[in-house]
Amino acid sequence: MTLRTKIALAQVPLVLALGVLAVLSLATVTRLGRSAESILEDNYRSVLCAQRMRDALERIDHTRLATLASGQPLEAPPLGEAAEVFEAELAMAADNITEPGETEAVAALRSAWARFRESVTTLDALAPQERRSWYFEVTGPLAREVRAATHRVLTINQDAMVLRSEAARRTADRTNELLIAGALVALLLGFATSLTLTSRLLRPLESLGQAARRLAEGDLEARAQVRGRDEIATVGREFNAMAEHLGHYRRSSLGDLLRAQQAARAAIDSLPDPVVMLNLDGTVLDVNRAAEDQLGIRLDASGADPLAGVDPAIRSVLAAARDHVVSGRGPFAPRGFDEAVAIMTADGATHLLPRATALYGESHAIVGVTVLLHDVTRLHRFDELRNDLVATVAHQFRTPLTSLRLAIHLCYEGAAGPVTEKQADLMFAAREDCERLQGIVDDLLDVARLQAGNVALRPEAVSPEVLLADLAVAHAAEARQRGVTLEVQSTPSLPFVRGDAERLALVLTNLTTNALRHTPSGGVVRVEARPDVLGVCFRVLDTGPGVPEEYRTRIFERFFQVPDGLHGRIGLGLSIAKDIVLAHSGSIGVDAREGGGSAFWFTVPAVPDAPG
Repeated sequence: MTLRTKIALAQVPLVLALGVLAVLSLATVTRLGRSAESILEDNYRSVLCAQRMRDALERIDHTRLATLASGQPLEAPPLGEAAEVFEAELAMAADNITEPGETEAVAALRSAWARFRESVTTLDALAPQERRSWYFEVTGPLAREVRAATHRVLTINQDAMVLRSEAARRTADRTNELLIAGALVALLLGFATSLTLTSRLLRPLESLGQAARRLAEGDLEARAQVRGRDEIATVGREFNAMAEHLGHYRRSSLGDLLRAQQAARAAIDSLPDPVVMLNLDGTVLDVNRAAEDQLGIRLDASGADPLAGVDPAIRSVLAAARDHVVSGRGPFAPRGFDEAVAIMTADGATHLLPRATALYGESHAIVGVTVLLHDVTRLHRFDELRNDLVATVAHQFRTPLTSLRLAIHLCYEGAAGPVTEKQADLMFAAREDCERLQGIVDDLLDVARLQAGNVALRPEAVSPEVLLADLAVAHAAEARQRGVTLEVQSTPSLPFVRGDAERLALVLTNLTTNALRHTPSGGVVRVEARPDVLGVCFRVLDTGPGVPEEYRTRIFERFFQVPDGLHGRIGLGLSIAKDIVLAHSGSIGVDAREGGGSAFWFTVPAVPDAPG
C-alpha cells in the first residue's frame, strides 16, 4: 500500500463524519420545511378566506347603512360584487376543512349567510320608510351572526396555526439537540480514528528522524527501523544504506583526515606571528602557539573567556578587525605603522600590525574571521630612524637655507650692486624656489615633531570668527595674485573651540593654500564655519577639478599626491593637518561638490559653556 493510499484512508473517518452531519442536516431542513408547508396549506388559506368574507360582509353592511342614513333609493345592484366574493371564499373554505369543529363552523356560516342574503334582498325591495325598521330588526342581527360565524372559522384556523408552529418549534429544538449531539459524536469518533491512523502513519517518520539525529551527532551505527513497502519504507532503506556508506567512508578516510588536520595545525603553529581565529560573535575558535606564548590566550574546556587576561589594546584590535570583515567590507589591511598596537614582552615593546581575512563555510557564507598580528617591531624602528633622519636633515637645512634666502633677496634688491634684467629674472626664480624649499623644510620639521610627539599643544578657548578673519587677511594677496575670489563666512554666535590657536590656524592655512593652488583663475574658494554636533565644523570649498573618489581615502597620507595633480610641495600639508586635528580629538575628511570641486572639512570640539 502506497503512502498516498494510507493518507487517503486516514481521512475516511472525517469524510464519513461529515457525511453523517450532512444527512442529519438535510433531514432536519426537510422536516422543518414540510411543517411550514403544512401550516400554509392547511390553515393559512382558511384564514385568508375568513378575512376576505369578513371584508365582503362589511362592504354589504356599510352600503345598506349608508343608504338608510341618506334616505335615497339604492342605486347599486341588490348585493353586488361583494356577495360574489363572499360566496367564492365560503366555497373555498368549505373545500379546505382540516381542523376539528371547522365543518360545523362552516355550516353555521353558510346558514347565517343564506338568511342574511335573503334579508338584504327583502330590505332592498322595501319602501324607503320601511327599511330602517327592517334593518335593525332583521338584517343587522343577521349581519352580526354572519360576522360571528366568520370569526369562529378564523379563530379555529389561527389557533391551529399557533399550535402547529409551537409543535414545529419543539420539533426543531429536539432536532437541533439531536443534530449537535450527533455532530459531536461523529466528529469525536472521526477525529479519534483519523488521529490513530495518522499516528500509525507517522511512526516510521519518527523512527527515521531519531536515526537521522543520532547520525548527525556522530553515531554512524544508527539505523532506521522501518517496515513496509510504501515510500517511507523506501526512504528508510535508502537512509540505512547511506549510513552504511558513511561508516565505510569514515573508517577508510579517518586516517587521512587526521593527517590533514595535523598538517594544518603544524603549519599554523609554525608561523612566528600570532594567529587568532574568531567566530562571528567574537568567540575564539582557535589560536596558534605564537598567540598563546606572546598574547597569553589559552583555550580550555572550562568555558572561561580566552581573551579575559589579554591586553585591552589587543582585544580592541581583534574586535575592530572582526567588525570590519563581518560587515562585508572585505579583508582588513592596515594603511600604515600608526595602526600597529604595542605590547610589552620580555624583549621589550613589540609592535603588532593586524591583518584579517574571512573564513568561509560550505555555503560560501562568512562563518568566522582569521586575524594575523604581524610583528613589525623592526620595521617600526626603521620608520622611527627614518623620521629622525628626516628631522635631522631638515633641521640642518634651515641655517644654510636661511642664509641663501637672505643673500638672494639682497642681490635681487641690488644691495650688492646693480643687476641686469635677465639677472633679476634669475634671482626672482631662485627666491621663489628658496621659498618653496623653506616650506618643504618647515613641513618636514612639523611632521617629525608630530610623529615624535614633541609638539605640546597649548589648548585655550579660541574664537572661530578670529581664526577666519586672520585667515582672510593672510591669504588675500595670494588669492588676488592667482585671480581667485576668497570668501570667508561664519554662522553668527558660534561657540568657542578648545584648541591650540596657532596649530588650528596652520590647519586652515594648509587647506586654504591647497584650495587656492588647485583652483583655476576666475574660481572661488570659500572658507566657512558652522555649528556641528561635535562642536564647530570648518569647511574649505573650491571650484577646482576635485579629488577623484579612489584617492579620497589616501589624500591625507604623508608624501601622497594625486597623480597628474599640481606639484609644488611634497604632499605633507594635508598629513600635518590630519595629525593636528586628531590631536585635538576632532575629525577631518574631504567630499565632492556638485558641479565640481572639493569640500575639505574638519571638526573641533567646542568649549563647554563657552561664550558664543
